[in-house]
Amino acid sequence: MASSPSESEPLIRLLWRAHNWFRAALTTAFEAQEDGSAISAAHVTLLSQLPSEGASIAELARRLGVSAPTAHQWVHELVAMGVVTVESDPHSARSKLVLLTAAGARRREETMQILAGIEAMLGGRIGADTVTALRAALEEPWGSPESVVVELPGPSTP
Repeated sequence: MASSPSESEPLIRLLWRAHNWFRAALTTAFEAQEDGSAISAAHVTLLSQLPSEGASIAELARRLGVSAPTAHQWVHELVAMGVVTVESDPHSARSKLVLLTAAGARRREETMQILAGIEAMLGGRIGADTVTALRAALEEPWGSPESVVVELPGPSTP
């Protein structure tokens, strides 16, 4: 029996669970093919948020919802693995950019292939049409979070 909207889990919890499922599947896939240098779930998450043009550690921290020191630690670990490098930002003398190395770019390509396989497997489990609809919903423009707050109804008074 389906639960009513007031009894169902909050969407944020479902999205978080789905995020963790993908992250665990990807990490497990990497562990299965690695030659001893496993990549952590934190590393997978950071790399998934690193744009191809690079990003500052502060920007990565914002995207990941972690502190700058935590993001810095993860970047340092990825530098040691040879996956990213930290270079001067040509647009800001005070900032450094985290960029993929050639090995990191290869890893990203492998990651995209693995993710495509994971999505296909998910389609086999929950239906390809469901995965397509989920992707379409997530690709829609949601507007700014601030605009949602403005549109929320006020608290009800007893």
